[in-house]
Amino acid sequence: MIEPGLTGGRLDGIGVYTRALMRHLPRAGCTVHPYSWPRVRTGGAGISIGRPMPQSFERASLVDLAMPSAHRVHMPADLFHVTDYRIVRMDCPVVATLHDALPIKYPEWCNPRLRKVKNWLQRKATAKADHVIALSCFAIDELVECFGVNPQQVSVVYCGVDDEWLEPADNAAVAATLAAYQLNPGYFLTVGTLQPRKNVERLLDAWLMLPKALRDERALVVVGARGWRCEALVARLEAARAEGENVVWLDKVTDPQALRHLYLGAGVFAFPSLYEGFGIPVVEAFASRVPVVASNASSLPEVTQGAALEVDPLDTATMAEALHTLVRDARERARCIAAGRARAEQLTWQATARQTADVYRAVLSQ
Repeated sequence: MIEPGLTGGRLDGIGVYTRALMRHLPRAGCTVHPYSWPRVRTGGAGISIGRPMPQSFERASLVDLAMPSAHRVHMPADLFHVTDYRIVRMDCPVVATLHDALPIKYPEWCNPRLRKVKNWLQRKATAKADHVIALSCFAIDELVECFGVNPQQVSVVYCGVDDEWLEPADNAAVAATLAAYQLNPGYFLTVGTLQPRKNVERLLDAWLMLPKALRDERALVVVGARGWRCEALVARLEAARAEGENVVWLDKVTDPQALRHLYLGAGVFAFPSLYEGFGIPVVEAFASRVPVVASNASSLPEVTQGAALEVDPLDTATMAEALHTLVRDARERARCIAAGRARAEQLTWQATARQTADVYRAVLSQ
């Protein structure tokens, strides 16, 4: 029995990853029972999914710190898989997916509220995992440096896309979704929670460098909920719209089918992120046969493997040139579409689940 640990909150990258494992692990021979840490809230606790853990993470952590050698949370499982950073000692093997070392390596890109305490707890927590899954080779050095992870106890398992992303598009359904959002096909698209490391402000600057006729023809569509320290970006998006620029911000796209349709309607996908442990939206764009402009930073070159136009995320002029190239250069556009599609076919959630199950079996055989 495999127990993926879940926490509450909106469906961000960790949520997408967790949900995908829950769907695909059974086909890889694993019996899955989801658990959630109860949220500590005034007026009652909320459980996002699955069975509640015996106690809150906060209480379990305090007990863990007070009795580091004796305390073990009892779990009726062969193995417990923690898909975020909330790790405590258990009476079964624990596998933890550590998505990145962002809070410690680049604290300026994270919410400062209780940052030092959270980082200290994360460092303590990661030592309690019997084995770690990293989402890229890039992440390993940072996990070793920032969390003290033993590199001999790390396996790299890439993220992916569902098989349906690789299936032919339902053109009528795509057209209906675009009509609902009042979008003309061929727009420039980016997807991700609005926060500093996603670098959307520089993408906006790059798009504004394009010829006005092209901007009028092809909107900049930003899909993402508000995140930490996004006030300046939101103000700029709204100001651009008020000044007549063809900018669209969609902050409430929660339906996976609608999101897929938005990819399928795009002409170019841009992902100028300053830091990613993996970068799932890039693979979603590849699967949708949309040519990609991607940052050359962190894990992204490892994910794209030359299938995207790579740019310095701090260089807006180069970013603008790449956006323009993928609209006007038919040969380069076709190359990126074909290479991206081939890369997406290598990166599926079913492959992720099979490789994750192999990690479980290796840990249990020790």
